[in-house]
Amino acid sequence: MSELNRAAVEQVLAGWTEPALGCDLISAEAVSDIQVTGDTVTIELSLGFPTRRYQQALKEILETRVREATGARSVTVSVEWSVAARQVQATLKPMDNVRNIIAVASAKGGVGKSTCAANLALALADEGARVGILDADIYGPSQPRMMGVAGRKPDSPEGKTMHPLENHGVQIMSIGFLIEEDSPMVWRGPMVTQALTQLLNDTRWEELDYLIIDLPPGTGDIQLTLSQKVPVAGAVVVTTPQDIATLDARKGVRMFEKVKVPVLGILENMSLHICSHCGHEEALFGTGGGQRLADEEGVAMLGALPLELGIREHADNGAPTVISEPESQAAERFREAARRTAALLSRQDPAGASRFPNIVVDDD
Repeated sequence: MSELNRAAVEQVLAGWTEPALGCDLISAEAVSDIQVTGDTVTIELSLGFPTRRYQQALKEILETRVREATGARSVTVSVEWSVAARQVQATLKPMDNVRNIIAVASAKGGVGKSTCAANLALALADEGARVGILDADIYGPSQPRMMGVAGRKPDSPEGKTMHPLENHGVQIMSIGFLIEEDSPMVWRGPMVTQALTQLLNDTRWEELDYLIIDLPPGTGDIQLTLSQKVPVAGAVVVTTPQDIATLDARKGVRMFEKVKVPVLGILENMSLHICSHCGHEEALFGTGGGQRLADEEGVAMLGALPLELGIREHADNGAPTVISEPESQAAERFREAARRTAALLSRQDPAGASRFPNIVVDDD
């Protein structure tokens, strides 16, 4: 037991790593006030990522740690949060009604990127953020079906702009709303990139904290257009553990680095197969590939998601796992990955921050 004063409380907070931020709350400048009155401690936190669902668990952890470490009779922690716009590419500025755009990419097909994008969007909305998802896979749009809005058409009040559709508390736009589900898109690159920019800019997004862009596989025209014309605050790269997937995912990480888009981290999908009948766990695609990639490229590991029958079924049925089974282990893993993504983004420079160092001229 230490002497009960502000310094003692700060020492406790500095000694605990918040999982989403990846650092302690003092270093993250998330502690807005500490009051010590007798044997009563009051702590106010101010976080830059949504915590509506998470904040009760956070409060309980901190109250217990401070009480046990300092001997305080009463500890009360309050948590506030707000999402601010973060810096984007040097030649661009954030959209007026979208604070942060997060690109979800894979550089390789078949790794479950769209399923991850949908669940990340839903998890952020579940934490209280205003979220949209833009399906940028022009050739193979899947978000209309995954988000349960297949067959619906967006409203266009004046024939030039469109209102996004909304379901599960998320705003949604996709080329899939404008064509028949089984119609192939036989378009060349310039038409595809024009479609992407129109879908983004001609949609009447309603004051979003985050817009998730579900990118198609590869590192081609759409990805280049995204880096040149779309103000992206950060990117998430999805992979499976196997070597052939991480090889392509590495290309995706380096692509974003070249175009000056921060990679928030690696999301490993299908990391472990869990049998729906007996619960047996088996690493069908190997182990540790996502973590090795993150370590070698110097980026964060956002999470490892299981390969479960239910995740596929929920997405096919238009209600992804975070909505269909919110208390499941898989849903919690999606929420943890979403919180970590948003928390790491909150540590980026704010929009409008200078990219140049301060220069001090000494008169001597």
